Amino acid sequence: MENTKAEELKIMPRGEMPGSLRKGKNMIAVASGKGGVGKTWFSITLAHALSGLRQKTLLFDGDLGLANIDIQLGLMVRNDLGSVIGGGMTLNQVIHHCEKTHFDVIAGRSGSAGLASMPIGRLQILGEDLSLLASSYHKVILDMGAGVEKPIRILSGMAGKIIVLCTDEPTSLTDAYAFIKIMSMQYPKCDLNVVINQANSVREGQRTYDTLLKACRNFLKISPPLLGIIRRDTRVRDSIRNQAPLINRYPTSEAAEDVIAIAKKLI
Repeated sequence: MENTKAEELKIMPRGEMPGSLRKGKNMIAVASGKGGVGKTWFSITLAHALSGLRQKTLLFDGDLGLANIDIQLGLMVRNDLGSVIGGGMTLNQVIHHCEKTHFDVIAGRSGSAGLASMPIGRLQILGEDLSLLASSYHKVILDMGAGVEKPIRILSGMAGKIIVLCTDEPTSLTDAYAFIKIMSMQYPKCDLNVVINQANSVREGQRTYDTLLKACRNFLKISPPLLGIIRRDTRVRDSIRNQAPLINRYPTSEAAEDVIAIAKKLI
């Protein structure tokens, strides 16, 4: 998006939406081949950063049966995704507004295998409903579960952009590569991007990305771009432990600044 258009979107009132958004184009799936890389924290912090940039944002917890967005945010939600999967409610009816971050949340249901066991047809309908709901927002962040299961692939494939989060751990890089390989084969036109998390420095983060990029170029003949590097920051753990968003608790921390920089690139 050109700078002028980005500025126009940035100053748009929260209730006013661009009319030319292609269905799903403003949906951003956050995925990882491996668990424990900080994916849910990143999704929350990215949504918070976008909200701070005057983007009306929805955070969707698609982490199958291990949903924990509401836990990290300290939210007590009355209805969640389980009510939608059960057929009792629509997505619009389970939206919860988080006052301390100023974005909306659709919480998952921990311990429920509902999304994982949904028939493909119903899963696609859920994705279509989510795409329709996305037209009421500037950005919709999908916090997907770790791995490459079919529900993750289908919902990620409906997003206009996919962010693959990984660290410098060999298993994380291997699994991130596997996710990129499968998604690029199943959805050749999908927009895959890489974010390196928990990097000891920007230089080390670049080195980690270069390792992943080399494998993608040599074996897949694709070059997923680097969207950003998030430096290792002890204040991240403190904010999670206190169920306090990092940008609220430590707005000038290195990790907060890194995520805000990524958010600015997305608009």
